[in-house]
Amino acid sequence: MPAAFVGLGALAVIWVLGMRNKSSPVVAAQRRINRVVFNPRQLESAGEPGAYAALVLHTGRKSGKPYRTPVGAVRTEDGLVVALVYGSRTDWVRNVMAAGSAVIVHEGHVYTVDDPQIVPMHEVARYFDKGSRAAFRLLAIREALTMRAVDSEG
Repeated sequence: MPAAFVGLGALAVIWVLGMRNKSSPVVAAQRRINRVVFNPRQLESAGEPGAYAALVLHTGRKSGKPYRTPVGAVRTEDGLVVALVYGSRTDWVRNVMAAGSAVIVHEGHVYTVDDPQIVPMHEVARYFDKGSRAAFRLLAIREALTMRAVDSEG
């Protein structure tokens, strides 16, 4: 039993260090786990009141295909902000940046957003709760995506 705890501890340290350093194998493994395990579950409730995740509706910049991506969005005075856990090179971020707009379903409200901007996390950290800010520091999350809400329904 103690060996199992040591092994789990070692994996946790490797994961945290890998995420902090944006190590390709660690980030790729985490993204795969999210895509296969967590995202399908998140998509069942994303965007609903009380749900952990909001839902970004965006269009593939090359394929033109519609996509739905669960994200941790937080309201700001004029729109929403999303911490970029995997950085700014993920497909959903690149799609939103290329289009210049998206639709976000957050807490039961549907927002059309535009003016996506990648900003340093320290500029928007105040919008996130204390626990999220601690996780961002632990994982060295340094960027966020801000978007201005131009229309809202719901």
